[in-house]
Amino acid sequence: MVTIDLVYFNAGGGHLAAARALEETIRRQRRPWNVRLVNLFEILDPNGVFERLTGMKPEGYYNARLASGWTIGLGRELRVLQALIRLWQGALVARLSSHWRATRPDLVVSLVPNFNRVMHDALAQARPGVAYATVLTDLADFPPHFWIEPGTSQHLICGTARALEQARAAGCDPRHLHATSGMILRPEFYRAAPFDRAAAMRELGLDPARPTGFVMFGGHGSRAMRLVAARLRDRQLVLVCGHNAALAARLRAAPAPAPRVVVGFTPRISELMRVADYFIGKPGPGSLSEALQVGLPVIVARNAWTMPQERYNTEWIEENGVGLVLDSFRSIRAAVDATITRLDAYRRRIATIRNVAVFEVPGILARLIADGAARGADPACGDYVAGRGAPAWADRRRDITLHRAPGTASCC
Repeated sequence: MVTIDLVYFNAGGGHLAAARALEETIRRQRRPWNVRLVNLFEILDPNGVFERLTGMKPEGYYNARLASGWTIGLGRELRVLQALIRLWQGALVARLSSHWRATRPDLVVSLVPNFNRVMHDALAQARPGVAYATVLTDLADFPPHFWIEPGTSQHLICGTARALEQARAAGCDPRHLHATSGMILRPEFYRAAPFDRAAAMRELGLDPARPTGFVMFGGHGSRAMRLVAARLRDRQLVLVCGHNAALAARLRAAPAPAPRVVVGFTPRISELMRVADYFIGKPGPGSLSEALQVGLPVIVARNAWTMPQERYNTEWIEENGVGLVLDSFRSIRAAVDATITRLDAYRRRIATIRNVAVFEVPGILARLIADGAARGADPACGDYVAGRGAPAWADRRRDITLHRAPGTASCC
């Protein structure tokens, strides 16, 4: 059986969410693959030395910054991190190379930024000829050394025209560039089961006759949600705080004349989004794509606090006319009023966007595996033998076919 490693880390929630969504889709498509979810930091620091020395996991500092909303300066800190990765390149490559030499994957798929050259070089040492692919979970790269690593044999799976343009401009091999129709979303966002919106709202204690906002600032929340909730005290809201229990408690304790629902971490995001009329949050690629998938126009902010890798997302919102970009959430009330008056126009525009990336990526991975088999990449692999070409299952068309009507666009 072909073994695929999906590499993630827990800085933010989007990387693990994308890995799990891809794993579930591969399983539902009945691909004969052994899929392993691999936490990068558990390989690099298997004994938890960093946590013992600092009192937090490697991603803990970043997540704490997100929860506090104190994201100013992250661009400079990102460059410091990248410099440290280059400084420790040899040790990191050695650790990863040893891991992959022992575990013998037939394909490595990265869903994380910053570490792609390290992982690429480690795999090349440990498993020569085995393909290394990176699925960008951002709408665009933030060069240098964020997602795209020119001069390597890295395969890039890009969900936007902008990311593809960046890869071409960086001189990447065109044969290693693969386009999808957007960001990876959990399969639940595509299930067409009957949904009684009014009944679901009443069950939550909401009034089906009132416009409803869905407020979410990633998997760790943000104190910006307190400002939004205070400015919209008389508006019906669903506020999702993720892992930020303290924020959820404060929002529940705040008096509000309008019905509102405050939840912590929940697997019911798609269901909760479907009771709403509009989305308020940070311009994260995952939450933005989720909102659009269920037809919600988006309201986000772009200012000094916006994370550098998410700034392009705000440009994309404006270019595609799917929401509003504010200078500050202090003007959220007027933005909500404007959005509600244009709901029908926004919904028509959003309906032209089609994102089925999670169903497209397994087909791309199948081609990479088949190409490796045709080259005889690893004669020791049980599913194929050098010189015999691709295994028979690689030609089966399990991935969906896109039928895009005139005037429709990909998600990004």
